[in-house]
Parts: sequence; structure tokens; C-alpha cells
Amino acid sequence: MRIALMDVGIGLLAAAAAVRRLRPDADLILSSDPDGMPWGPRTPDDITAHALATAEAAAAHRPDALIVACNTASVHALPALRARLEPDLPVIGTVPAIKPAAAGGGPLAIWATPATTGSAYQRGLIQEFAHDVAVTEVPCPGLSDAVENADEAAVAHAVTAAAERTPDDVRAIVLGCTHYELVAERIRAAVQRPRLPPLALHGSAGAVAAQTLRRIGELPAPGAPAEGTVTVILSRRTAPLPAPALTYAEGQLLQAVSPAR
Repeated sequence: MRIALMDVGIGLLAAAAAVRRLRPDADLILSSDPDGMPWGPRTPDDITAHALATAEAAAAHRPDALIVACNTASVHALPALRARLEPDLPVIGTVPAIKPAAAGGGPLAIWATPATTGSAYQRGLIQEFAHDVAVTEVPCPGLSDAVENADEAAVAHAVTAAAERTPDDVRAIVLGCTHYELVAERIRAAVQRPRLPPLALHGSAGAVAAQTLRRIGELPAPGAPAEGTVTVILSRRTAPLPAPALTYAEGQLLQAVSPAR
């Protein structure tokens, strides 16, 4: 089994690690676009062009499925990716976990990039799945870039600033950018209020990994032999995992298997 994941940067690590935990025997192809970073400020057409090039670099390795492990690419490029690659290659997008967060009741906050916060896409998800729950949209300027570069001081600053914009009574946070899942516990620690129940964090990685297996007719097998390889593609060039990736537990998990050549 061969599963590809794509993102502009290392935000794909969370979903890749989730796939690895479910199927240690799966070969992983991680395709990102550091030369085109960041995608967020680009026009939708430009994002789509970069996403297609990143996806096609992964598709050249003939995977069984492609995970679009990026909220920005899922918003702007998913229809084009599916038109180009399906039905031969199933394409699984990433949607912020607003529905399960709202099912647990509120109030809840959605941490997302400034470009996504207040967008018609996010507002549509709120209206569809959380219309009867108190929701606060929290922009997190600089957080995804800080995570991408493993800049501890910048991560701490961005998380603190976003926590200050998060109401004290929030009981759940939706992590609306795949990068944020890599610092989930730091987010929890910054927002958790004394004498209140534990804060719930809702990411997308686990659900996306499970959906990918369903799409290709495979079952989870966490006890399978850990024989899966990892192939890393950086702007269409095969390379090792970037050094910042190895500062996160998810990157360390993937590095435990030697990258394929």
C-alpha cells in the first residue's frame, strides 16, 4: 500500500503520522512546495497551480491515494485536483473539524490563518454544523510560519497572542490549519483555564487517515510490521525530511524508517 500526502510545507506531518500509526506497513510519499511557500497570500488560481504541481510530483510515484493535508489547498484547489487525478487516484481533502467539535457543545473557538478566518468557506461550515453553538473565529497570524520553521520563540508569541483573543469560557478549539496540530499541546496549555474541565482540541489528521483507508478498501492494522518506507519530495526534488520536521514527534516517528530512494 502506498499513500501520498501533499501540503505547502510540514503541516502534512500530522496526517502522515496518523496514517503511519494505523498502517505501519504503508509506504508514504510526502510532497511539499517549500520553493512556493507560502500559499496563503497567493490568488486562488496560483494556489491551484502550485497544488497541482505538488500533487503530480506525488502521483508520479503511483500511490493508491492522495491526501491533501492542507486547509488552504483543500479550500481552493480540491475540485481541480480531483478533476485532474480521479478516478484513477482517490483524492482526500482536509476539512476543519467543526462538525465533531460542535457536536460536543460549546462555546468553541476556531483557530485558523488570517486568510481562512472569516472566509465564506469557514463561515459556511459554521452555519452548516455549528449554527446553534457559540463560535469565536480566532485568527493566528504568524503561527503556521513559526511552526514551519520550528521557531520556538515565534510559536510561543503567536500562540499567546491567539490565546488572548480566545474567550475564557471556550470548551473546545478547532485546529483549522494542519500546522497547528504539531503544537497542539502548547495550544492547550495556553488556553486551558484553572478550575475548568480539560479543553478539547479537534484536529483533522486522524479522521483524514481513517477516511483514506476507507476510500481504498483497507482496514487499520496498527500491529502490522513497521516496514513502510518514506519518500520526501520538496518542490519536485527527492530529499531527506527537512530539519525542522525532526523537531516534532510526528517527524521523528516518520524518520524512524529510512526514506526510500
